[in-house]
Amino acid sequence: MEDLKERLLPTKPASVINPRDVIGLKKHGQGLRSWIRVDAATGESEVIEVDKNTMMRRCDLPARDLRLLDPLFVYPSTILGREKAIVVNLEQIRCIITSDEVLLLNSLDSYVLQYVVELQRRLKAAGNDDVWQSESSDFSRRKGGRSFRGAFGCISPDYLPFEFKALEVALEAACTFLDAQAAELEIEAYPLLDELTSKISTSNLERARRLKSRLVALTRRVQKVRDEIEQLMDDDGDMAEMYLTEKKRKMESSFYGGDQSLAGHRSTDGIQSISAPISPVSSPPNARRLDRNLSLARSRHESPKSSESAAEKIDELEMLLEAYFIVADSTLNKLTSLKEYIDDTEDFINIQLDNVRNQLIQFELVLTTATFVVAMFGVVAGIFGMNFQIPLFKDPSAFEWVLVITGISGAILFSSFLWFFKYKRLMPL
Repeated sequence: MEDLKERLLPTKPASVINPRDVIGLKKHGQGLRSWIRVDAATGESEVIEVDKNTMMRRCDLPARDLRLLDPLFVYPSTILGREKAIVVNLEQIRCIITSDEVLLLNSLDSYVLQYVVELQRRLKAAGNDDVWQSESSDFSRRKGGRSFRGAFGCISPDYLPFEFKALEVALEAACTFLDAQAAELEIEAYPLLDELTSKISTSNLERARRLKSRLVALTRRVQKVRDEIEQLMDDDGDMAEMYLTEKKRKMESSFYGGDQSLAGHRSTDGIQSISAPISPVSSPPNARRLDRNLSLARSRHESPKSSESAAEKIDELEMLLEAYFIVADSTLNKLTSLKEYIDDTEDFINIQLDNVRNQLIQFELVLTTATFVVAMFGVVAGIFGMNFQIPLFKDPSAFEWVLVITGISGAILFSSFLWFFKYKRLMPL
Protein backbone atom coordinates (compact mmCIF):
# COMPACT_ATOMS: atom_id res chain seq x y z
CA MET A 1 0.00 0.00 0.00
CA GLU A 2 2.81 2.43 0.84
CA ASP A 3 4.63 1.64 -2.43
CA LEU A 4 1.46 2.28 -4.40
CA LYS A 5 0.85 5.51 -2.50
CA GLU A 6 4.38 6.75 -3.25
CA ARG A 7 4.02 5.74 -6.89
CA LEU A 8 0.58 7.26 -7.41
CA LEU A 9 1.16 10.41 -5.38
CA PRO A 10 4.69 11.59 -6.16
CA THR A 11 5.97 14.83 -4.72
CA LYS A 12 5.94 17.56 -7.35
CA PRO A 13 9.02 19.72 -7.76
CA ALA A 14 8.64 23.47 -7.52
CA SER A 15 9.50 23.93 -11.18
CA VAL A 16 6.58 21.90 -12.47
CA ILE A 17 3.69 24.22 -11.68
CA ASN A 18 4.04 27.88 -10.94
CA PRO A 19 1.45 29.22 -8.45
CA ARG A 20 0.85 32.22 -10.69
CA ASP A 21 0.12 29.90 -13.59
CA VAL A 22 -2.29 27.93 -11.43
CA ILE A 23 -4.12 31.10 -10.46
CA GLY A 24 -4.31 32.11 -14.09
CA LEU A 25 -5.62 28.72 -15.09
CA LYS A 26 -8.30 28.81 -12.41
CA LYS A 27 -9.41 32.21 -13.59
CA HIS A 28 -10.04 30.81 -17.05
CA GLY A 29 -11.66 27.64 -15.71
CA GLN A 30 -8.84 25.49 -17.10
CA GLY A 31 -7.25 24.28 -13.85
CA LEU A 32 -5.42 21.00 -14.05
CA ARG A 33 -6.53 18.12 -11.89
CA SER A 34 -4.56 15.05 -10.91
CA TRP A 35 -6.16 11.77 -11.98
CA ILE A 36 -5.18 8.16 -11.44
CA ARG A 37 -5.58 6.24 -14.69
CA VAL A 38 -5.98 2.45 -14.61
CA ASP A 39 -5.63 0.78 -17.98
CA ALA A 40 -8.16 -1.93 -18.80
CA ALA A 41 -5.81 -4.09 -20.84
CA THR A 42 -2.73 -4.16 -18.61
CA GLY A 43 -4.12 -3.05 -15.24
CA GLU A 44 -1.24 -0.62 -14.84
CA SER A 45 -1.88 2.68 -13.07
CA GLU A 46 -0.37 6.08 -13.67
CA VAL A 47 -0.92 9.65 -12.55
CA ILE A 48 -1.97 12.13 -15.23
CA GLU A 49 -2.91 15.79 -15.08
CA VAL A 50 -5.81 16.77 -17.31
CA ASP A 51 -7.85 19.95 -17.46
CA LYS A 52 -11.62 20.00 -17.48
CA ASN A 53 -12.19 20.61 -21.20
CA THR A 54 -9.79 17.86 -22.20
CA MET A 55 -11.55 15.44 -19.86
CA MET A 56 -14.92 16.42 -21.34
CA ARG A 57 -13.68 15.70 -24.87
CA ARG A 58 -11.86 12.56 -23.82
CA CYS A 59 -14.87 10.92 -22.15
CA ASP A 60 -17.61 12.69 -24.11
CA LEU A 61 -19.20 14.08 -20.94
CA PRO A 62 -21.04 17.33 -20.24
CA ALA A 63 -19.73 19.77 -17.69
CA ARG A 64 -22.51 19.02 -15.20
CA ASP A 65 -21.33 15.39 -14.91
CA LEU A 66 -17.79 16.48 -14.07
CA ARG A 67 -19.13 18.77 -11.36
CA LEU A 68 -20.42 15.67 -9.57
CA LEU A 69 -16.79 14.60 -9.14
CA ASP A 70 -15.56 17.92 -7.81
CA PRO A 71 -14.04 17.26 -4.35
CA LEU A 72 -14.72 20.86 -3.29
CA PHE A 73 -18.46 20.20 -3.24
CA VAL A 74 -20.55 17.55 -1.52
CA TYR A 75 -22.94 15.79 -3.88
CA PRO A 76 -25.15 12.79 -3.08
CA SER A 77 -24.17 9.38 -4.36
CA THR A 78 -24.82 9.08 -8.09
CA ILE A 79 -24.25 6.51 -10.85
CA LEU A 80 -24.79 7.89 -14.36
CA GLY A 81 -24.57 5.90 -17.58
CA ARG A 82 -23.51 7.99 -20.56
CA GLU A 83 -22.73 7.31 -24.21
CA LYS A 84 -19.07 6.40 -23.68
CA ALA A 85 -18.54 6.52 -19.93
CA ILE A 86 -20.04 5.79 -16.52
CA VAL A 87 -19.82 8.56 -13.94
CA VAL A 88 -19.56 7.16 -10.42
CA ASN A 89 -19.80 9.24 -7.25
CA LEU A 90 -20.01 6.85 -4.31
CA GLU A 91 -18.69 8.24 -1.03
CA GLN A 92 -14.88 8.58 -1.43
CA ILE A 93 -14.84 6.88 -4.84
CA ARG A 94 -15.27 9.49 -7.58
CA CYS A 95 -14.27 8.17 -10.96
CA ILE A 96 -15.07 7.98 -14.67
CA ILE A 97 -15.27 4.49 -16.12
CA THR A 98 -14.88 3.89 -19.84
CA SER A 99 -14.44 0.71 -21.83
CA ASP A 100 -10.66 1.20 -21.90
CA GLU A 101 -9.73 2.86 -18.62
CA VAL A 102 -10.76 4.19 -15.23
CA LEU A 103 -10.01 7.80 -14.38
CA LEU A 104 -10.04 8.26 -10.62
CA LEU A 105 -9.55 11.55 -8.83
CA ASN A 106 -6.18 11.45 -7.14
CA SER A 107 -6.58 11.50 -3.38
CA LEU A 108 -4.75 10.60 -0.17
CA ASP A 109 -7.76 8.66 1.09
CA SER A 110 -6.98 5.04 1.87
CA TYR A 111 -10.21 3.85 0.22
CA VAL A 112 -9.08 5.36 -3.10
CA LEU A 113 -5.77 3.51 -2.95
CA GLN A 114 -7.54 0.32 -1.95
CA TYR A 115 -9.86 0.75 -4.94
CA VAL A 116 -6.86 0.94 -7.29
CA VAL A 117 -5.17 -2.07 -5.70
CA GLU A 118 -8.34 -4.18 -5.76
CA LEU A 119 -9.13 -3.27 -9.37
CA GLN A 120 -5.60 -4.17 -10.47
CA ARG A 121 -5.81 -7.47 -8.61
CA ARG A 122 -9.10 -8.39 -10.28
CA LEU A 123 -7.85 -7.41 -13.71
CA LYS A 124 -4.79 -9.59 -13.31
CA ALA A 125 -6.91 -12.45 -11.96
CA ALA A 126 -9.30 -12.03 -14.89
CA GLY A 127 -6.36 -12.20 -17.29
CA ASN A 128 -5.23 -15.50 -15.82
CA ASP A 129 -8.80 -16.83 -15.92
CA ASP A 130 -9.10 -15.83 -19.58
CA VAL A 131 -6.01 -17.90 -20.37
CA TRP A 132 -7.47 -20.83 -18.42
CA GLN A 133 -10.81 -20.43 -20.17
CA SER A 134 -9.22 -20.41 -23.64
CA GLU A 135 -7.32 -23.59 -22.85
CA SER A 136 -10.42 -25.26 -21.39
CA SER A 137 -12.53 -24.21 -24.37
CA ASP A 138 -10.00 -25.72 -26.76
CA PHE A 139 -10.02 -28.92 -24.71
CA SER A 140 -13.83 -29.06 -24.65
CA ARG A 141 -13.95 -28.35 -28.37
CA ARG A 142 -11.62 -31.28 -29.00
CA LYS A 143 -13.74 -33.49 -26.75
CA GLY A 144 -16.98 -32.31 -28.28
CA GLY A 145 -18.31 -31.12 -24.94
CA ARG A 146 -19.45 -27.80 -23.53
CA SER A 147 -17.66 -25.41 -21.24
CA PHE A 148 -18.73 -24.81 -17.66
CA ARG A 149 -20.10 -21.43 -18.59
CA GLY A 150 -22.31 -22.80 -21.32
CA ALA A 151 -23.34 -25.89 -19.39
CA PHE A 152 -24.57 -24.13 -16.27
CA GLY A 153 -25.71 -20.93 -17.92
CA CYS A 154 -23.97 -18.75 -15.33
CA ILE A 155 -21.52 -15.94 -15.78
CA SER A 156 -18.60 -15.61 -13.44
CA PRO A 157 -17.68 -12.10 -12.28
CA ASP A 158 -14.29 -12.58 -13.91
CA TYR A 159 -15.97 -12.62 -17.34
CA LEU A 160 -17.81 -9.37 -16.86
CA PRO A 161 -16.85 -6.44 -19.08
CA PHE A 162 -14.21 -4.10 -17.76
CA GLU A 163 -16.66 -1.33 -16.92
CA PHE A 164 -18.71 -3.68 -14.73
CA LYS A 165 -15.60 -4.89 -12.91
CA ALA A 166 -14.64 -1.31 -12.14
CA LEU A 167 -18.21 -0.50 -11.11
CA GLU A 168 -18.33 -3.57 -8.88
CA VAL A 169 -15.15 -2.54 -7.07
CA ALA A 170 -16.58 0.96 -6.56
CA LEU A 171 -19.85 -0.44 -5.18
CA GLU A 172 -17.96 -2.83 -2.94
CA ALA A 173 -15.76 -0.03 -1.59
CA ALA A 174 -18.75 2.23 -0.90
CA CYS A 175 -20.84 -0.50 0.73
CA THR A 176 -17.87 -1.67 2.82
CA PHE A 177 -17.17 1.88 3.97
CA LEU A 178 -20.78 2.51 4.94
CA ASP A 179 -21.13 -0.86 6.64
CA ALA A 180 -17.94 -0.24 8.65
CA GLN A 181 -19.27 3.12 9.80
CA ALA A 182 -22.58 1.51 10.76
CA ALA A 183 -20.78 -1.20 12.75
CA GLU A 184 -18.65 1.44 14.51
CA LEU A 185 -21.77 3.38 15.36
CA GLU A 186 -23.42 0.27 16.78
CA ILE A 187 -20.42 -0.49 18.98
CA GLU A 188 -20.55 3.02 20.40
CA ALA A 189 -24.32 3.36 20.64
CA TYR A 190 -25.58 0.29 22.47
CA PRO A 191 -23.40 0.63 25.62
CA LEU A 192 -24.20 4.34 25.80
CA LEU A 193 -27.94 3.74 25.54
CA ASP A 194 -27.82 0.99 28.17
CA GLU A 195 -25.96 3.33 30.49
CA LEU A 196 -28.41 6.11 29.79
CA THR A 197 -31.36 3.99 30.91
CA SER A 198 -29.76 3.43 34.32
CA LYS A 199 -28.16 6.84 34.78
CA ILE A 200 -29.76 9.89 33.22
CA SER A 201 -27.23 12.70 33.22
CA THR A 202 -26.51 15.77 31.13
CA SER A 203 -23.28 14.33 29.70
CA ASN A 204 -24.97 11.08 28.64
CA LEU A 205 -27.85 12.98 27.06
CA GLU A 206 -25.39 15.16 25.12
CA ARG A 207 -23.51 12.10 23.87
CA ALA A 208 -26.81 10.51 22.82
CA ARG A 209 -27.77 13.67 20.95
CA ARG A 210 -24.50 13.69 18.98
CA LEU A 211 -24.87 9.97 18.32
CA LYS A 212 -28.35 10.45 16.92
CA SER A 213 -27.13 13.25 14.65
CA ARG A 214 -24.43 10.99 13.23
CA LEU A 215 -26.99 8.21 12.82
CA VAL A 216 -29.37 10.42 10.86
CA ALA A 217 -26.58 11.62 8.54
CA LEU A 218 -25.27 8.09 7.94
CA THR A 219 -28.79 6.76 7.34
CA ARG A 220 -29.36 9.44 4.74
CA ARG A 221 -26.16 8.48 2.90
CA VAL A 222 -26.92 4.77 2.96
CA GLN A 223 -30.47 5.45 1.84
CA LYS A 224 -29.17 7.48 -1.11
CA VAL A 225 -26.83 4.68 -2.22
CA ARG A 226 -29.61 2.13 -1.88
CA ASP A 227 -32.10 4.28 -3.79
CA GLU A 228 -29.55 4.96 -6.53
CA ILE A 229 -28.94 1.24 -7.06
CA GLU A 230 -32.66 0.50 -6.94
CA GLN A 231 -33.47 3.25 -9.43
CA LEU A 232 -30.80 1.92 -11.76
CA MET A 233 -32.18 -1.62 -11.46
CA ASP A 234 -35.70 -0.46 -12.28
CA ASP A 235 -34.65 1.24 -15.52
CA ASP A 236 -33.60 -1.25 -18.21
CA GLY A 237 -32.62 1.59 -20.54
CA ASP A 238 -30.08 2.99 -18.09
CA MET A 239 -28.62 -0.46 -17.52
CA ALA A 240 -28.36 -1.09 -21.26
CA GLU A 241 -26.66 2.30 -21.63
CA MET A 242 -23.89 1.14 -19.31
CA TYR A 243 -22.70 -1.67 -21.62
CA LEU A 244 -19.78 0.38 -22.92
CA THR A 245 -17.74 -2.53 -24.26
CA GLU A 246 -20.74 -3.86 -26.19
CA LYS A 247 -21.50 -0.44 -27.66
CA LYS A 248 -17.87 0.04 -28.62
CA ARG A 249 -17.79 -3.38 -30.29
CA LYS A 250 -20.95 -2.65 -32.26
CA MET A 251 -19.62 0.73 -33.29
CA GLU A 252 -16.36 -0.76 -34.47
CA SER A 253 -18.13 -3.60 -36.31
CA SER A 254 -20.43 -1.14 -38.06
CA PHE A 255 -17.45 1.02 -38.83
CA TYR A 256 -15.53 -1.92 -40.24
CA GLY A 257 -18.54 -2.97 -42.29
CA GLY A 258 -18.86 0.44 -43.91
CA ASP A 259 -17.61 1.65 -47.23
CA GLN A 260 -14.15 0.19 -47.82
CA SER A 261 -13.33 2.81 -50.42
CA LEU A 262 -13.93 5.58 -47.90
CA ALA A 263 -11.75 3.76 -45.40
CA GLY A 264 -9.01 3.39 -47.97
CA HIS A 265 -9.29 7.05 -48.88
CA ARG A 266 -8.90 8.02 -45.22
CA SER A 267 -5.89 5.78 -44.75
CA THR A 268 -4.17 7.14 -47.86
CA ASP A 269 -4.81 10.74 -46.85
CA GLY A 270 -2.90 10.25 -43.62
CA ILE A 271 -5.92 10.64 -41.38
CA GLN A 272 -6.67 8.18 -38.61
CA SER A 273 -6.63 4.60 -39.88
CA ILE A 274 -9.42 2.08 -39.47
CA SER A 275 -7.48 0.03 -36.99
CA ALA A 276 -7.10 2.98 -34.64
CA PRO A 277 -9.64 3.14 -31.85
CA ILE A 278 -12.32 5.77 -32.08
CA SER A 279 -11.61 8.57 -29.65
CA PRO A 280 -14.13 11.18 -28.59
CA VAL A 281 -11.36 13.77 -28.71
CA SER A 282 -10.61 13.22 -32.37
CA SER A 283 -14.20 12.74 -33.55
CA PRO A 284 -16.13 15.96 -34.14
CA PRO A 285 -19.43 16.60 -32.35
CA ASN A 286 -21.42 16.32 -35.59
CA ALA A 287 -20.04 12.86 -36.21
CA ARG A 288 -20.87 11.76 -32.66
CA ARG A 289 -24.38 13.15 -33.03
CA LEU A 290 -24.78 11.30 -36.34
CA ASP A 291 -23.65 8.05 -34.70
CA ARG A 292 -26.21 8.53 -31.94
CA ASN A 293 -28.99 9.17 -34.47
CA LEU A 294 -28.04 6.11 -36.49
CA SER A 295 -27.90 3.89 -33.40
CA LEU A 296 -31.25 5.28 -32.24
CA ALA A 297 -32.80 4.56 -35.63
CA ARG A 298 -31.43 1.02 -35.59
CA SER A 299 -32.77 0.45 -32.09
CA ARG A 300 -36.24 1.67 -33.14
CA HIS A 301 -36.46 -0.73 -36.06
CA GLU A 302 -34.96 -3.77 -34.37
CA SER A 303 -37.09 -6.90 -34.03
CA PRO A 304 -38.71 -8.17 -30.80
CA LYS A 305 -36.20 -10.99 -30.77
CA SER A 306 -33.30 -8.56 -30.55
CA SER A 307 -35.04 -6.66 -27.76
CA GLU A 308 -35.46 -9.93 -25.85
CA SER A 309 -31.76 -10.68 -26.27
CA ALA A 310 -30.94 -7.19 -25.00
CA ALA A 311 -33.14 -7.82 -21.98
CA GLU A 312 -31.24 -11.04 -21.34
CA LYS A 313 -27.92 -9.21 -21.56
CA ILE A 314 -28.77 -6.73 -18.84
CA ASP A 315 -29.28 -9.63 -16.43
CA GLU A 316 -25.53 -9.60 -15.77
CA LEU A 317 -25.61 -6.01 -14.57
CA GLU A 318 -28.91 -6.51 -12.78
CA MET A 319 -27.52 -9.43 -10.76
CA LEU A 320 -24.43 -7.39 -9.96
CA LEU A 321 -26.48 -4.44 -8.75
CA GLU A 322 -28.87 -6.69 -6.85
CA ALA A 323 -26.02 -8.16 -4.80
CA TYR A 324 -24.89 -4.74 -3.60
CA PHE A 325 -28.47 -3.58 -3.21
CA ILE A 326 -28.88 -6.35 -0.65
CA VAL A 327 -25.70 -5.22 1.14
CA ALA A 328 -26.86 -1.60 1.24
CA ASP A 329 -30.31 -2.68 2.37
CA SER A 330 -28.77 -4.78 5.15
CA THR A 331 -26.73 -1.79 6.33
CA LEU A 332 -29.86 0.35 6.21
CA ASN A 333 -31.72 -2.25 8.31
CA LYS A 334 -28.93 -2.10 10.90
CA LEU A 335 -29.23 1.66 11.12
CA THR A 336 -33.01 1.44 11.24
CA SER A 337 -32.81 -1.05 14.12
CA LEU A 338 -30.39 1.24 15.92
CA LYS A 339 -32.70 4.20 15.40
CA GLU A 340 -35.63 2.19 16.77
CA TYR A 341 -33.50 1.25 19.78
CA ILE A 342 -32.71 4.93 20.33
CA ASP A 343 -36.39 5.81 20.03
CA ASP A 344 -37.28 3.07 22.52
CA THR A 345 -34.63 4.40 24.89
CA GLU A 346 -36.02 7.91 24.54
CA ASP A 347 -39.52 6.62 25.26
CA PHE A 348 -38.25 4.74 28.31
CA ILE A 349 -36.46 7.85 29.59
CA ASN A 350 -39.57 9.94 29.02
CA ILE A 351 -41.64 7.38 30.94
CA GLN A 352 -39.13 7.47 33.78
CA LEU A 353 -39.19 11.25 33.85
CA ASP A 354 -42.99 11.28 33.75
CA ASN A 355 -43.08 8.83 36.63
CA VAL A 356 -40.74 11.00 38.68
CA ARG A 357 -42.77 14.06 37.77
CA ASN A 358 -45.98 12.33 38.87
CA GLN A 359 -44.41 11.31 42.16
CA LEU A 360 -43.33 14.89 42.78
CA ILE A 361 -46.83 16.13 42.02
CA GLN A 362 -48.33 13.57 44.41
CA PHE A 363 -45.87 14.53 47.14
CA GLU A 364 -46.65 18.18 46.58
CA LEU A 365 -50.37 17.43 46.85
CA VAL A 366 -49.95 15.56 50.16
CA LEU A 367 -47.67 18.28 51.48
CA THR A 368 -50.17 20.97 50.53
CA THR A 369 -52.97 19.05 52.27
CA ALA A 370 -50.89 18.61 55.43
CA THR A 371 -50.02 22.30 55.37
CA PHE A 372 -53.70 23.14 55.15
CA VAL A 373 -54.48 20.89 58.15
CA VAL A 374 -51.65 22.35 60.23
CA ALA A 375 -52.92 25.83 59.39
CA MET A 376 -56.00 25.02 61.48
CA PHE A 377 -53.87 25.25 64.63
CA GLY A 378 -52.80 28.68 63.58
CA VAL A 379 -56.42 29.72 63.10
CA VAL A 380 -57.36 28.45 66.59
CA ALA A 381 -54.32 30.14 68.13
CA GLY A 382 -55.25 33.38 66.40
CA ILE A 383 -58.79 33.23 67.66
CA PHE A 384 -57.80 32.58 71.27
CA GLY A 385 -55.07 35.17 71.09
CA MET A 386 -57.52 38.02 70.66
CA ASN A 387 -57.90 40.57 73.47
CA PHE A 388 -61.20 39.50 75.06
CA GLN A 389 -62.23 37.71 78.24
CA ILE A 390 -64.30 34.47 78.32
CA PRO A 391 -64.89 31.94 81.13
CA LEU A 392 -62.97 29.27 79.15
CA PHE A 393 -59.71 31.02 79.87
CA LYS A 394 -60.23 30.37 83.60
CA ASP A 395 -60.64 26.59 83.17
CA PRO A 396 -57.23 24.82 83.78
CA SER A 397 -58.03 21.94 81.38
CA ALA A 398 -59.27 24.17 78.54
CA PHE A 399 -55.91 24.24 76.77
CA GLU A 400 -55.67 20.45 76.57
CA TRP A 401 -59.25 20.16 75.31
CA VAL A 402 -58.60 22.75 72.60
CA LEU A 403 -55.49 20.88 71.41
CA VAL A 404 -57.27 17.49 71.41
CA ILE A 405 -60.31 18.73 69.55
CA THR A 406 -58.20 20.63 67.00
CA GLY A 407 -55.91 17.61 66.43
CA ILE A 408 -58.80 15.21 65.98
CA SER A 409 -60.53 17.62 63.60
CA GLY A 410 -57.29 18.00 61.59
CA ALA A 411 -56.79 14.24 61.39
CA ILE A 412 -60.36 13.70 60.24
CA LEU A 413 -59.97 16.46 57.64
CA PHE A 414 -56.64 15.04 56.41
CA SER A 415 -58.10 11.53 56.12
CA SER A 416 -61.06 12.94 54.23
CA PHE A 417 -58.73 14.58 51.70
CA LEU A 418 -56.78 11.34 51.21
CA TRP A 419 -59.99 9.39 50.69
CA PHE A 420 -61.11 11.98 48.14
CA PHE A 421 -57.80 11.71 46.26
CA LYS A 422 -58.11 7.94 46.15
CA TYR A 423 -61.73 8.13 45.05
CA LYS A 424 -60.80 10.50 42.21
CA ARG A 425 -57.71 8.37 41.37
CA LEU A 426 -55.44 11.34 41.76
CA MET A 427 -52.80 9.28 43.55
CA PRO A 428 -52.33 5.54 44.22
CA LEU A 429 -52.85 4.80 47.88
